[in-house]
Amino acid sequence: MQREQLADFLRRRRGAIRPAEVGIAGGPRRRTAGLRREEVALLAGMSVDYVVRLEQARSSQPSTQLLGALARALRLTDDERSHLFHLAGHQPPPADGIARLARAGLVRLLDLVGDTPALVLSDLGEILAQNRMSILLTGDHTGLTGDHTGLTGDHRYVAYRYFTDPAIRDLHGPEEWQRHARQQVADLRAVAGRRPDDHAVTGLIERLRAASDDFRRLWAEHEVAVRRADRKTFRHPRVGRLTMDCETLVTPDLGQQLLVLTPADAEAREKLDLLRVLGVEEFPSTNKPLARP
Repeated sequence: MQREQLADFLRRRRGAIRPAEVGIAGGPRRRTAGLRREEVALLAGMSVDYVVRLEQARSSQPSTQLLGALARALRLTDDERSHLFHLAGHQPPPADGIARLARAGLVRLLDLVGDTPALVLSDLGEILAQNRMSILLTGDHTGLTGDHTGLTGDHRYVAYRYFTDPAIRDLHGPEEWQRHARQQVADLRAVAGRRPDDHAVTGLIERLRAASDDFRRLWAEHEVAVRRADRKTFRHPRVGRLTMDCETLVTPDLGQQLLVLTPADAEAREKLDLLRVLGVEEFPSTNKPLARP
């Protein structure tokens, strides 16, 4: 671990980011052009003390999870992210496989869509990054607000939860669940075709086949389809049911997806606006910079 170089790199990257790039208002009293340490800590979901120790070359070796959170918070490019991992004494995550991080360009797009819920997923359906409105709509899957859902193991994957979590069936209703479940299987079949020798893919499929009769039945039908557009109903505990149109943009290698959720009707638009206001009011003042205007 190259502590001095790591500290210098983190300080310089923090100073190079304008607050507006991450949804933080500058304000007339702001003295620094870049981010404050407490803002980096908030964006990365870690303590301010640990960020201070990292920047002062006094920290223990950060985990790959913490490095991934810092890379997202500091909007690092792919090359910068790899450099960060090397300085911390870790190998950068592979270009493919479940351990990878959301690509820097997709994370920037999360900021650009502003008040529209959006998230980045791996091709296996693991949520890698979310913007604030996505968190307000679907919950925090990445630990950004400190209210992490605690998803571990196979439960990180949307397809696995679809076939093993009864609450998802209740959320969507029988007919909608059947449609989405079939889409999940067809999309996973396409991933398996692209990555036939990847143990992460084949292992997930085998565990799903063992855990769910429905999955095993649909898998045997050998339907293949990469999801591009969809419509889903969300049942939110504070604003009720919202119908959202889902547009999926994929990277050229189909390895990651940007999922953008827009209201399907006027009622959903009004409820999303209400959720935006309720969400901003819910968080304490220290978290307010994350709220989108």
